[in-house]
Amino acid sequence: MAEWKKGLTLQPRLFYTRGQRNQMIKCGFGSLKRRVELQNSGEYDKIFIMIADAQALTDNADNPEKIRQNIIEVALDYLSCGLDPEKCTIFIQSQVPELAELSFFYMNLVTVSRLQRNPTVKTEIQMRNFETSIPVGFFTYTHSQASDITAFKATTVPVGEDQLPMIEQAREIVRKFNSVYGETLVEPTALIPENEVCCRLPGTDGKAKMSKSLGNCIYLSDEPEDIRKKIMSMFTDPNH
Repeated sequence: MAEWKKGLTLQPRLFYTRGQRNQMIKCGFGSLKRRVELQNSGEYDKIFIMIADAQALTDNADNPEKIRQNIIEVALDYLSCGLDPEKCTIFIQSQVPELAELSFFYMNLVTVSRLQRNPTVKTEIQMRNFETSIPVGFFTYTHSQASDITAFKATTVPVGEDQLPMIEQAREIVRKFNSVYGETLVEPTALIPENEVCCRLPGTDGKAKMSKSLGNCIYLSDEPEDIRKKIMSMFTDPNH
């Protein structure tokens, strides 16, 4: 997919927005800081950053206009945080139809029981009250994410702690694919924040994780007055 500099053995790194599901970016989003650092490190020939609009439809199918608007918001958040289009490629998932095609083939490599055991999927289902009515697209987004990563032969994917099971499932898909079709795909490695606190950012209400569905986030695009109100109402950790 890309031409690499002679003499280098590094694979391209894919950094993408699955953690945000095409939503406005939250303050403290640890992997975003890491993306900017890696972008400026000079160690990588190519950096790809994806805006996951297609995956966002898995739990917003009845509101596509929201997805369209959030594409711009996410792009603006990326630029404001220091991601540089001169150094990285920012692209929209739905504009690369080959990703959906690859995801279709991955469906045959994953069992329903394995999807049900994924702790991140189980947590997301509970957060969205999907227990009795799970959209098929949402239930199977793990191998969609795997296609987003492996299509670019990414070796390193910066994520939060809660996304580690997703990366492990992508690694399983790579191993299964390679055992059937030969050594084709690259097995990715997760890169989590060095700061333990950043691995799982708590919400403003003290919940285990910031989540738009729980209404406990501070966004980069929030107005100063909104930020002040959210901070003033935040849960205070008695141990700090």
